[in-house]
Amino acid sequence: MCHIPVFCWITATVLEHMLTTDQRGELPKSLTDMYSHFLLVQTQRKKHKYDERHDRSQQELMETDREVLLKLGRLAFEHLEKGNLMFYQEDLEECGLDVTEASVYSGVCTEIFKTECVLFQRKVYCFVHLSIQEFLTAVYIFHCYTNRNTEVLARVMRTSKNKGVDNEPSLDIFLKTVMSEALQSKNGHLDLFVRFLHGLSLESNQRRLGGLLGQTESRAEDIQTAIKNLKMRRATVISPDRSINIFHCLMEMNDLSVHQDIQKFLKSKNRSKKKLSMIQCSALAYMLQMSEEVLDELDLKAYNTSDEGRQRLIPAVRNCRKARLRRCGLSKSCCASLASALKSNPHLTELDLSENQLQDSGVELLSAGLESPNCRLETLRLSYCWLTESCCASLASALKSNPHLTELDLSENCLEDSGVELLSAGLESPNCSLKTLRLEHVKDWIPADSLRGYACDLTLDPNTVNRRLRLSEDNRKVTMERKQQPYPDHPDRFKQPQVLCREGLTGRCYWEVQWRGGVDIAVTYRGITRSGDDSVLGYNKQSWSLMCSDGSYSVRHNRESTRLSVRPRGSDRVAVDLDCSAGTLSFYRVSSDRLTLLHTFSSTFTEPLLPAFHLWSSGSSVVLPVCQKQTLT
Repeated sequence: MCHIPVFCWITATVLEHMLTTDQRGELPKSLTDMYSHFLLVQTQRKKHKYDERHDRSQQELMETDREVLLKLGRLAFEHLEKGNLMFYQEDLEECGLDVTEASVYSGVCTEIFKTECVLFQRKVYCFVHLSIQEFLTAVYIFHCYTNRNTEVLARVMRTSKNKGVDNEPSLDIFLKTVMSEALQSKNGHLDLFVRFLHGLSLESNQRRLGGLLGQTESRAEDIQTAIKNLKMRRATVISPDRSINIFHCLMEMNDLSVHQDIQKFLKSKNRSKKKLSMIQCSALAYMLQMSEEVLDELDLKAYNTSDEGRQRLIPAVRNCRKARLRRCGLSKSCCASLASALKSNPHLTELDLSENQLQDSGVELLSAGLESPNCRLETLRLSYCWLTESCCASLASALKSNPHLTELDLSENCLEDSGVELLSAGLESPNCSLKTLRLEHVKDWIPADSLRGYACDLTLDPNTVNRRLRLSEDNRKVTMERKQQPYPDHPDRFKQPQVLCREGLTGRCYWEVQWRGGVDIAVTYRGITRSGDDSVLGYNKQSWSLMCSDGSYSVRHNRESTRLSVRPRGSDRVAVDLDCSAGTLSFYRVSSDRLTLLHTFSSTFTEPLLPAFHLWSSGSSVVLPVCQKQTLT
């Protein structure tokens, strides 16, 4: 707000009045406090202008102008709801405002309301600044709440008086509902109004505005519940920038606990041990963003919080040199904030967004930020961000206009030849300074639906399962335990921590596996030995195996092992495509509905193959999802 000239002028007006009159007291500490003082100052100036009594108290001044101010508040509300900033004479009259009444505020209190002439000499009215319109809206709505104007409350809370909804809610329910509705706004046009509304719930601001709000009774328990609601508020559907408004609402309610927690956190030497809540992340983002010191590196993984908490930290990118946001659960909804950071932060030189589901629409927003003349980014990493050729035109345009970008990583995205051709056009521009363009595995994706027609239904064979492995979920899940399971003796039971499926596979078959820990996903002939080193999957001629761990994949057959260049990158699913007639066995990494080829074995399969699994450590598990396609026997 301090960058907005009108707000600076409002602040100066209030401070001048407080420091040069007998109205001295505690200086305003919140936005609501400041605007409440401002309304009082302008009301007093109006009284002096018209030679009215100068000895009136603040409450008397407010009560005298109460009717007109509430009419202005209604006008503010009606048109803020519609997104209007300018009004005509008929708009004033609909709110019960006489043009003469309005002209008093137009001619004298120009700081509140003004009149302009535009085309055809038709008068147009507006508030001096949108923030004043939002403040008067909050005053009017809080007045309606205290006076139980259920018709207006039903509108602002988006409820119906005839649907059994409480039209006389407690203060905490009222604030929570209005906040929910404000968060639904796509452009955030109600954010400042909600901030003022929370501030007006404090008795100190209610007293300052005298009789303007009517009889108010804010119970302490309602205030504390409202504060708790703000701290627990989730905001997954809005941008990280707008999430900061929830923290501002807390400050308007004079709750400084979150602010103090973050100040203590910033002074701590063991930050990684402190679990940050979502509201604490919003506060931290705001404080880092407003700091005079530019952060050398912002690594979201360094903060102990949830994915939503990390998303709320994104505004801090506006004040750092390097931003490491890899694999933080970000989506396209975060890209508007990131694009804004690219446009406003000349210090930002490196941005890593790899392994986030940004998609084409998100990268198109980023490209607009890259084209800004203020952008100084040198390195941008976008590997495995669910991109297609659709985003390449906007990236090519950014390459043509950004002379600072020298490294771009687009690996493991489904760009296709057409996308690469578009990028090539950008590289040919004389303004392009790119030295490194990474395009590994940009064409190795295939849609999962192209193979799911061959899907088969599998179950684990309890007669083969090792005693360290526990079966569950109707023999579709296996987990390695520390204690042995009481399985009966059986000649097919493995000595190694392995298990086979019941179904022998021929022809073309496809299945998916969800894994955790360290596991081998394999196929084998039924005659594989059940004990000794030769019984380990991949350590013999009878089995072909993919080993999965958190950091890597490797394949193995007949004791020959190969480490793969593609990594799991957050995916915990593998797909297997077996084509016995073609002699191929392919493993894929699964991400949503996309399959990335990991490895293909080629062989001549001479008998039915059984899916098999080896678990390497306690807690490792494998799950076979239920499939409705083929049922095998």
